[in-house]
Amino acid sequence: MEELLVSADVGMATSSLLVERSKERVKSDGASSTVAAIEALKDEMVNLLSLDRDAALLEPSDGPLAILMIGVNGAGKTTSIAKLVHLFRQRGSSVVVGAADTFRAAAVEQLEAWGQQLDVDVISGQPGADPGAVAFDTIEAAKARGADIVVIDTAGRLHTKVNLLEELKKVGRVVSRQVEGTPPRVLLTLDATTGQNGLLQARAFVDAMKCDGVFLSKLDGTAKGGVVLAIANELKLPVLFIGTGESVDDIAAFEPNEYVAALFRPD
Repeated sequence: MEELLVSADVGMATSSLLVERSKERVKSDGASSTVAAIEALKDEMVNLLSLDRDAALLEPSDGPLAILMIGVNGAGKTTSIAKLVHLFRQRGSSVVVGAADTFRAAAVEQLEAWGQQLDVDVISGQPGADPGAVAFDTIEAAKARGADIVVIDTAGRLHTKVNLLEELKKVGRVVSRQVEGTPPRVLLTLDATTGQNGLLQARAFVDAMKCDGVFLSKLDGTAKGGVVLAIANELKLPVLFIGTGESVDDIAAFEPNEYVAALFRPD
């Protein structure tokens, strides 16, 4: 079991924990079959992933709810934003998007293209503009329009670049000062195919600013995203959404039972 878990990107520490808990479960239940041992492991995985996920976490209250999307370049952040915006629109919420990734080439244009497709306003600045200023303008525009939700894109940060992470904190402070009511939410976009490197990314971002949850992208590939178990165990960070394709409809709320079942499903 431990070898299989490690090979699935669960990580050594979390794999050992799950195996030990499964052993205790098998012993206490008096189980004597392989099937029972596997079921015990599945139960322990679900328990590990069943972190407290406040149902109202992404519900607007007084003033617009601000959501900061963070993560490294290439994690699928922009596409994940489009999926979230589409989901919020389907639920009847009005949305304004902020293009605060002012460093990556064509990042603003990519977000504006999604905005046109989804029929939402995208607030942007000049190329190279201060991302904090773009975030400020986005919140002000959302207030003026009476929007329910603001989703702000941020420049992809290499988790090893301390100065860039400091700038990300600045954007967070700007947004915190501008919003009223519900505090800003921070969602970390992680690529399901990155394996244990995803854990390193998550740890660096969590150290830089308080994260409320994970958007696990690219779960439609060959990787099973076993690193989520390690993130839940070591960082106590819940997965809130998964991206399962390229379409804006390819988004789902994370369900631990379904996720664990998929881990054991043969390709």
